[in-house]
Amino acid sequence: MRLFLDTSAFIALEDQDDHKHASAIEYRSRLRDGKTPFRSLYTSNYVLDETLTLLRRHLGHSAAISFGESIKASKAIKTRWITPELDSMAWDIFEKHQDKEFSYTDCTSFALMEREAITTAFTIDKHFTQYGFRTVP
Repeated sequence: MRLFLDTSAFIALEDQDDHKHASAIEYRSRLRDGKTPFRSLYTSNYVLDETLTLLRRHLGHSAAISFGESIKASKAIKTRWITPELDSMAWDIFEKHQDKEFSYTDCTSFALMEREAITTAFTIDKHFTQYGFRTVP
C-alpha cells in the first residue's frame, strides 16, 4: 500500500515542541520497522516547499537544510512534482470547496493522491479527512 506524507507530519517529526511530535515519531518507527501496511511513501514538491518554509521560519535555516538533505537522500520517499494537469485538478478542488479552509497545497495533495490512487495520508491536518481520505497516525 501507498502512503502520502503531508507537511503537518513532517513538521511534527522535526519540531520537538509540536503537540503531535511523540505520536509522529512513534508512527515513523512503525513505518520503518514494517509494522504498517504501507510500503511506498510519497510526497510532493509543494509539500516540501511548504515544509522547508515552515521549518526555516520556526526552527531556523540549518533545520530546514538538514530536513531537505534527508529527503533528497531518502530512497524510501518518492517526491512527485505537481504537473500542469495536477495543478488544474487542484484548482478545480480549490474553487469547488469554498466551504472548507483547504490550502492550495492541500488541494494539490488531494489531486496527486487521487491520480496516484493513494487513499491514506500521514498527516495531522483534518482537511484530508474532510476531503475523504484516511489519515494516520
